[in-house]
Amino acid sequence: MKADNEPAPRFGLRSFRAKFVLVVGGAVLFDLLLSGGLALWNVQKLSRDATSEVGEGLTTANQEYIRSYAESTALSVDLLLDRVHGDVKALAGVLQAQIDDPTRQQQVGATLSHEAPGSVKVVYDARGDWAQNLPGAPSVVSVWGYLLGADHTPLPGVQKEIDDSTVIDLVAPTLMASGSSKLQMYYIGPKERPIFRTVPYTNQAQTFDRLYPGHNKSEFWEFFFPGIYGSWQQWARDPASRPVPDDITQTAPYTDAITGKLIVSFFQPLWTRERSGIAGTAGADITLDQLAEVVERVKIAETGFGFLTMSTGNVVAINPSGQAIIGLTSSNDAGTQGVTGLERSLRGSVQPAIASLPLDQNNDGVIQHIMLDNKGERVPYIVVLKRLKPTNLWSSGPIKSETMSVGIVVPEREIYASLFAAQESISRATNRILLFQMGAIIVSLLIVFAAVLGISKRITAGLRALAGAAQRLQTKDYSVRVSIPTRDEVGAAGIAFNRMAEQISFHTENLEQLVDERTRELGDANQEISALNEKLRDENVRLGAELAVARQIQMMVLPKQFELEAIPGLEIAAYMRPADEVGGDYYDVLQNGSRVKIGIGDVTGHGLESGVLMLMVQSVARALQETNERNPHQFLDRLNRAIYKNIERTKTDKHLSLAFLDFEDERVTLSGQHEDVLIVRADGEVERIDTLDLGLPVGLENDISKFIDTRDIPFESGDVIVLHTDGVTEAEDQDKRLFGFERLCQSARKRQGGSAEEIKTGIVEDLMAHIGIQKIHDDITLVIIRHT
Repeated sequence: MKADNEPAPRFGLRSFRAKFVLVVGGAVLFDLLLSGGLALWNVQKLSRDATSEVGEGLTTANQEYIRSYAESTALSVDLLLDRVHGDVKALAGVLQAQIDDPTRQQQVGATLSHEAPGSVKVVYDARGDWAQNLPGAPSVVSVWGYLLGADHTPLPGVQKEIDDSTVIDLVAPTLMASGSSKLQMYYIGPKERPIFRTVPYTNQAQTFDRLYPGHNKSEFWEFFFPGIYGSWQQWARDPASRPVPDDITQTAPYTDAITGKLIVSFFQPLWTRERSGIAGTAGADITLDQLAEVVERVKIAETGFGFLTMSTGNVVAINPSGQAIIGLTSSNDAGTQGVTGLERSLRGSVQPAIASLPLDQNNDGVIQHIMLDNKGERVPYIVVLKRLKPTNLWSSGPIKSETMSVGIVVPEREIYASLFAAQESISRATNRILLFQMGAIIVSLLIVFAAVLGISKRITAGLRALAGAAQRLQTKDYSVRVSIPTRDEVGAAGIAFNRMAEQISFHTENLEQLVDERTRELGDANQEISALNEKLRDENVRLGAELAVARQIQMMVLPKQFELEAIPGLEIAAYMRPADEVGGDYYDVLQNGSRVKIGIGDVTGHGLESGVLMLMVQSVARALQETNERNPHQFLDRLNRAIYKNIERTKTDKHLSLAFLDFEDERVTLSGQHEDVLIVRADGEVERIDTLDLGLPVGLENDISKFIDTRDIPFESGDVIVLHTDGVTEAEDQDKRLFGFERLCQSARKRQGGSAEEIKTGIVEDLMAHIGIQKIHDDITLVIIRHT
């Protein structure tokens, strides 16, 4: 039949095409802008997150690197000092053995005096008023004027001290050639006979005269080391009075009388045979350069440096550039008495941050951020201090405990250079992505706009034809038909319109006959619907009966009260409430002799399938317990294998979280992955144990043995363990707030001291009060175990 179409209206703002373009184009435009905006926002967020994570990672790595560097430097210094201590103790051990065996001491002294007279014969120097052996001997021995007789020869007791000390010629050269590098090793006699024997040979008495005028008029120990001898005497009377439990005494840096270098001395006092007094001392010197070499080797970043400081802030070692950066000034402390020391204190720094730098134990290994002035610019630095092992230190006066520290100083901009470079790279990449994204959005908008215009023209042509035909149909012209050549929805609408017009024409002519036919069809359909409803009612009754039986079976396998009461040493109370007729929660208490196994689990979902899986778990657990399986790891692994195979056979997608508590001989072992375990101790302290690392959901994999682990839990009298499923902590009130683990802790702790039944009842009351009239969406299970 020939189609009749209305002429197409012009494209105006009120036309369908205009509205189509506005609506569809606007929606697509909004979607593009929204998705594009979200994409741009996500790119920026990812950039910020990446920058933050990279920053945190590099910051942590750099700080750990600085700490490790400080620790390794401190270990190097400790090792150097320990090696010197070892050499001094070796020399002191030989000399102490001589003192403890006078006969051998006399024999060795006489033999060495006979074989090496140059080591015992001293020549008087009238100018200096002292006597000293001539060059050529392995050691130099100096005897001060007040130890000489009227004939300028050593007093008898002094000469014996000279003879006995020659044993140092046998030991000291070997020690000097081995171990750590030492400037010299020596023996100094007791306060009454302070001869000074040193290896190697030097003009030590002449050097003393030059550096310390008047020393020969004073008692040796009080002139050079005032207070040190008195401390040793106190140690002899009471060894517990030593500040550090070691006989080695270290001095603060001072100017050596022999070499003129800054040195550090290490003394070990020698004791009389009765250990009641001082018999002399063995010693060794190292130059400050040796200590400084360890610290000055520090090379971190470009300009980072290290320093060694005493607890008073006096810096023992630092390189010149580092000294300038932290603003130190040096001075020599030359008094009228005692050795000349070095004063270079952090407390005197011109940098306020350095002057106030804390040196106590609380800042050991702590990253400290400070600002230093560098040519008028405030520069951020990182400082780490690492404390050395404590030692007995003499500086002036009594010996005290001293703990030196190694410091590492590095500019932040150098240590974080890699961080800044990474952040800059991420920023550039982000900007490129943003530009590409914006370009893609603009191109997409242009393509979409052109496509909407073309599609709107194609769609609205057919719609206009349909609109014209509908108007003619409204005027009861049932002969009208439309011709729409497209094969899309509009074309289908045109075909449907033509059929509708035919049917209208047909039904107009046969309306009464059609009414009767439709009435008969509706009656037949109504009877079929009634029959189907009857069948549905019968099916619902049958399913309800089956669910009731399943629920009854599920409740029957739960532990009975008399079983729980028969377990010695434990009070156990439990509560289970399914969300549906059949629940998916599991708990059981199995006893076999002295072993008690308490299990709790939660099958995914709830209903009949979950309840059947729960019954499978209960059956397998009971069987394993009866086979006397004692190993919790093997128990859970075998149970999982059985459940996994049953799940495969039944072709369900269920699995469950499952944990077991094994109680035997006052010991509790936890295994398996489930909700956190709550423990309320007898003193009210609450502990929360995470089970995430103790297993894997049961039935998810065939072999979970490598994921299974156990944890032993102390469980003493009065302690309470609370097991629960997520139906407890995820229960919601009318404001959608969860009951949560904290409320569970508070509820259990509030009733600590009561019986297991009282604690269970109280927690359930609090839970139900929280839920109120809300529907319970998940199964609820709670098990309370109290150690009586």
